[in-house]
This record gives sequence, C-alpha cells and structure tokens, in this order.
Amino acid sequence: MDVLEGLAEGLTSEGLRSAVAELLGVAREEIADDDNLFELGLDSVRMMVLVNGLQQHGVELQFVELAERPTLAEWWRLVEGAPRADG
Repeated sequence: MDVLEGLAEGLTSEGLRSAVAELLGVAREEIADDDNLFELGLDSVRMMVLVNGLQQHGVELQFVELAERPTLAEWWRLVEGAPRADG
C-alpha cells in the first residue's frame, strides 16, 4: 500500500481520492465525495497509512480527526485547514 503514489499527483482533492482508492483497492471513480469510507471498507490500519502519508507531505492531521468525519469531502476540508509542518 503506497499511499504516496496516490498523493504523487499533488496534495489536491483528487490526489487524496487517488490515495484512498489505492488503499481500498478500487477505482477512484467509485468513491463519491460524501461516501462513508468505513462502509466502503476503510479500516484503522489503512487510515494510519493515510495519516502517515499526509504527514510526509507536511500535513499535520491526527487519526481521530479523520475517524470522526469519514468522507472525502470532510477529509479535504481538514487537509485544507490543517497546519503544515513545512510552514
């Protein structure tokens, strides 16, 4: 599971969608902005992989923040508002 491949296109909403699709093993087109990602099969281990990938891109998010709002739309709002490690 190389979530960084999904984020390689840049830290964008579509890059996030690609990363989540990679973690779930589905096509990115299969994930709608408001789909509950837990219902699509996302689990805590995969979420930690995503959190680590985001942190490698300088995004300071915590696991619990994503767990409380398990949709791409909410996650992108969190990413946009998150502090950045690189300034």
